[in-house]
Amino acid sequence: MRIPHIYQPSELKLNTQVTLDDDAAGHLSRVLRMQSGDKVSLFNGHGGEYLCELMEVGKKVVTAQVIEFNGHDCESPLKIHLGQGISRGDKMDFTIQKSVELGITEITPLFTNRCGVKLSGDRLAKKHAQWQKIAIAASEQSGRNTVTVVHPPVDINTWLAQHSSELKLTLHPRAQHSIKTLPTPTHGVRFIVGPEGGFTDEEIKATNDQGFIDVRLGPRVLRTETAALTVLSALQLQFGDLAL
Repeated sequence: MRIPHIYQPSELKLNTQVTLDDDAAGHLSRVLRMQSGDKVSLFNGHGGEYLCELMEVGKKVVTAQVIEFNGHDCESPLKIHLGQGISRGDKMDFTIQKSVELGITEITPLFTNRCGVKLSGDRLAKKHAQWQKIAIAASEQSGRNTVTVVHPPVDINTWLAQHSSELKLTLHPRAQHSIKTLPTPTHGVRFIVGPEGGFTDEEIKATNDQGFIDVRLGPRVLRTETAALTVLSALQLQFGDLAL
């Protein structure tokens, strides 16, 4: 049986006990139905993972003894930041989940003219928290020992104007560049994908004004969630750690 890999946002030290937070405790006790004496792998996002033995598994409290450290690192050498136009329904959840599995470093949900999603106040805060939990769960499932940061959603122009030394990319069906023709990024990659309705002409111009390079993926029109994952896979294959 595979040892569960669980995120625990606290300090972890050898030969000490840790009380798991509510999300981790609930998953281990109610979902996985683990018992005292079972083993679990904990990580806190600061590097490596810790083999632990469960000491107490109750309805409200779960404690574990840290017994071994493993410096295992499966992070890509390529740092990637996705600016994703917010999509409807579960498409955004899917994009975040699969992007994390593919090794993305940061994601910023973007409000664009055609995103069709209206969020503000408490609804926005709850949605942001939900997206971050999806990223945590995807890190657990994929065996990563870091957690992709899902930034609070911002307006597209705010994100485009952020200072960055990353290689900046945007998709355009008639672009001159493909990913294979790009220079090797030395400071990571920042790429932007529009929502279901795509970008307006003004938004496309804004990406060019901010130094984003137009790239094409091929002759077919891709859905927003397909486009993001295709770009990410191609970047990881060309410059990161995906192999064929």
